[in-house]
Amino acid sequence: MIESILMKLEIKSVKIKLINRSAHEAPAYATVDSAGCDLRANIEEDLVLSPLERQLIPTGIFMELPKGHEAQVRPRSGLAFKKGITVLNSPGTIDADYRGEVKVLLINLSNDEVTISAGERIAQLVVASYVRADWEEVAELGQTERGAGGYGSTGSR
Repeated sequence: MIESILMKLEIKSVKIKLINRSAHEAPAYATVDSAGCDLRANIEEDLVLSPLERQLIPTGIFMELPKGHEAQVRPRSGLAFKKGITVLNSPGTIDADYRGEVKVLLINLSNDEVTISAGERIAQLVVASYVRADWEEVAELGQTERGAGGYGSTGSR
C-alpha cells in the first residue's frame, strides 16, 4: 500500500536490506512526507547522560545500502529542544559499504542529567543518493559576485 502512495506522490524510494537485531520495531517513517525515519535506542536499561557527556548508543540495526546511496544520522528536533540532546557528529554518514551496527553518538548539551530509555527514539535516519567528484586541479577559479565572501557575507546586503 505504501508503495502505491509513494508512486502517486512521485516520491522516489529505494530497497534497503535490513537486519533488525533490536528489541524494537525497524526504522519507520512517521508520516507520508517524513524525510527521516526514527532510530531507537537498543539498550537493556536506562542510560543517564551527564551534562556534556557523550555516548555511542546502539540501535540493533544493520543494513546494506545500494551503491550510490548514503544514510545520514541526524538529531531529532524534539529531543534537542526538550532535553538538550543532539547527535554529536551531525549528520553522521553511513557509507554503502558499511555492514556494522548503526550506532548514534549522542551528547547532552543541557545543564542537567538526561535519561535515555530503551526503545526511545534518539535520532533520524535519512537515505540520500550522492554523486562523486572528479577533481580537476586548475590555476584559477571562475569569478562570481560573492567571490571569497564567507560566513555572514550574504546577510549584510
